[in-house]
Amino acid sequence: METGDNKKFEPVYTTKVRAGKRRTYFFDVRETKGGDYFITLTESTRKFNGNGYDRHKIFLYKEDFNRFTEALNGTVDHVKNDLMPDYDYDEFTRRQEEWEKEQEMNEGREEMEVKKDISSEDDMGW
Repeated sequence: METGDNKKFEPVYTTKVRAGKRRTYFFDVRETKGGDYFITLTESTRKFNGNGYDRHKIFLYKEDFNRFTEALNGTVDHVKNDLMPDYDYDEFTRRQEEWEKEQEMNEGREEMEVKKDISSEDDMGW
């Protein structure tokens, strides 16, 4: 089904949510041939053996947006308010922020080491 126009398969908007070390959710808005829009929700999970990813998709069409968001919000509210009201739902957000900050610091250290190595090479006339 390749028509030479790969842009039609590209999302017009995308956002991703990292959920731990192995799982990521993608929310993509895509355009139909008729100029309409729909959303794909993709769960991407890294396989345990390290060979690729498992992906699961949900296609959400505009006529279902309101019912979907109402059902999702209602379900999440039920768990948060009725089933587990004492749970700290921000725990994972804090952990993710700490992990991302650690990754940035590690990348910064690696970058500094590379610059230091390059500087040393320049001093040696390499």
